[in-house]
Amino acid sequence: MVQRYDRLKDIQRLDPERDFLEIYRLTVSYEFPWDITRALELALYRTYAVPSIGRLLDETAQLTGRSQKRYDDTALLLDTVVEHGFDTEEGRTAVRRINQMHRSYDISNDDMRYVLCTFVVTPKRWLDDYGWRRLSGHELRAFAAYYRTLGARMGIKDLPQSYEDFERTLDTYERDHFGWDEGARRVSDATLALMASWYPAPLAPLVRGASLALLDDSLLKAFRYQRPGPVARGLTRGALRLRARAVRLLPPRRKPHYARQNPEIKGYPDGYEIAALGTFPTPGVRGCPVPGHRRPSDVPVE
Repeated sequence: MVQRYDRLKDIQRLDPERDFLEIYRLTVSYEFPWDITRALELALYRTYAVPSIGRLLDETAQLTGRSQKRYDDTALLLDTVVEHGFDTEEGRTAVRRINQMHRSYDISNDDMRYVLCTFVVTPKRWLDDYGWRRLSGHELRAFAAYYRTLGARMGIKDLPQSYEDFERTLDTYERDHFGWDEGARRVSDATLALMASWYPAPLAPLVRGASLALLDDSLLKAFRYQRPGPVARGLTRGALRLRARAVRLLPPRRKPHYARQNPEIKGYPDGYEIAALGTFPTPGVRGCPVPGHRRPSDVPVE
């Protein structure tokens, strides 16, 4: 019978630079599927506090007017690469769709790189606080290699190399760029409302309160939310740590769990085509696409 830490031993026998996809897949789909889902939700949420990002998302109305679809499409496109790999038809199609959407807007390389950093750093920090174990150094090296590869295929320049580089880049960018924006606050409110909608209506205020209790002070300040009290924070964070202790006692997962299996994905009950996921911006509609320095030829499509 497979024991709780046996898969970590398997991971540590792999090369994090050569086998980064296999390590990443084992970590996110076997070891921590629920935690990584929550961490990536928080990672994307953090990006709204950069006004240039939050404002653009508000202008497109994708997160304020079609929150569930935007959530579904983002999760499914990113996870397609995890499940199938970069060099499969499915993986190439997913990356191509991501690139087609991003190059329709005038998004700076710095903003793109910052978003990528959140995918590396936020899961590590979440698991430090709420995971049944922390990520090993082996896994952190594989995470960095995985997202360097994704970033390169998205045409992002000056990519961080190590986990420490990703972390420094994220912390510096947030310190220099987090700030108030009215549109970003609308996107934040819409996201909190979406998360609350996944639960029975009477629980919505509780879910919103718990979500706010998980935010650090820099996010609360950027969105001008009132700081939750110590009781709300203590109960929310304590419950997550109790969950981690319980998970540690469970037998390890025998089958992988991917984002398409998450109950939060609600928009495709009859299945989906990868090439049809995401948005197809129309010139002049909600201000996009807009011309910019990121020409289509600057961004690889696979």
